[in-house]
Amino acid sequence: MTDAVAEAHRRGWARVLATVVRITRDLDAAEDAVQDAFTAAVERWPAQGVPDDTTAWLTTVARNRALDAMRRERTLARKLPLLMVPTPAEPDEPDGLTDERLRLIFTCCHPALALPSRVALTLRLVCGVPTPDVARLFLVSQPTMAARLTRAKKKIQAAGIPYRVPAAHELPDRLPAVLAVVSLLLTEGHTASRGESLRQPELIRTATELAEVLAELMPDEAEVLGLLATVRLAAARGAGRLDDDGGLVLLSSQDRASWDRGLIADGCELAARAMRRTTPERAGPYALHAAIAAVHSEAPAYEATDWAQIVTLYGLLLRVAPSPVTELARVAAWSHVAGPAAALAEVTALAARPPLAGYHGLPAVRADLLRRLGRNAEAAASYREAAALTANAVERAFLLTQATQLVAE
Repeated sequence: MTDAVAEAHRRGWARVLATVVRITRDLDAAEDAVQDAFTAAVERWPAQGVPDDTTAWLTTVARNRALDAMRRERTLARKLPLLMVPTPAEPDEPDGLTDERLRLIFTCCHPALALPSRVALTLRLVCGVPTPDVARLFLVSQPTMAARLTRAKKKIQAAGIPYRVPAAHELPDRLPAVLAVVSLLLTEGHTASRGESLRQPELIRTATELAEVLAELMPDEAEVLGLLATVRLAAARGAGRLDDDGGLVLLSSQDRASWDRGLIADGCELAARAMRRTTPERAGPYALHAAIAAVHSEAPAYEATDWAQIVTLYGLLLRVAPSPVTELARVAAWSHVAGPAAALAEVTALAARPPLAGYHGLPAVRADLLRRLGRNAEAAASYREAAALTANAVERAFLLTQATQLVAE
């Protein structure tokens, strides 16, 4: 029964919360009501059985809990009718936008909040990503992230930020945060921060749906097209990431015949459309990410990848969206142009930077470079270091296997 509730949480949290927020117009109150609904599920489902539509059941319970709380709070107002203020009618929805999750995303991504807070709050509330996983995505500690989330919710309530889709002229201010939310949701779905599975299909599905709705809402926006292209290309290569035993397969070893060529064609066309709406020098981060993914996807073999182009694209990306993780990715690509020895010096310099201190990707890249240089003992040690830093069981097993194989050689 616990598994049924956990599955319902993965599938329904965002939709249930989005529905209840529209009633309460208070994120804390809505979250409390939804948590009460899941508690009720734990208590009732063992005796009553799992409902056919768990999301609908949870929505009904959460909505009722929220309405009960609101009625209690309005007791005085009912006795003093003159104090009642009618809720203004909401404007009609833009054509094609009916997704409750996207409505809540736009609420959480209000420019009154700092960009990192907007993105983190949305991942936690709308997408149901646990706070420890949000912290890992931002390379900060869990207490730091918890405090950031609390401040963001209080600011939304204090500022009276309305729960609605912004008008057309307001979209540009909110779009970067909305895109960041969907992108990080895809990242977490593609490679889970922790757990026994490499992927979280429900998060990938949500990211895909939201990217598609955004593309319907803003079909001429280069960054939206770039995000959707990245989603498509990630899905196209998904089947090649695991072997028959469920183990991780790196891009360098994947069977490209397993890739979905239809999705690759679609993704590459979207990436090209995104770049045609701008120039390489003025392109935004999502168009550039899509271009990088397209170069990888179009290469007939790993060895035939146009690494020089990928390094150039990473350089452009770092200009518009500096990130230590992006710097590490650029160095990994550059190693195929300049050689592993030159790249190893760059990785050593990056290791001294605090944001990457606990990031498992850095020792994993260092291990690969050391392996290519024939320094197997050092490479094995770096693989073990990377394994100790990841909370994903599939990644950890892969890294430890790599270390064992190098020691045996």
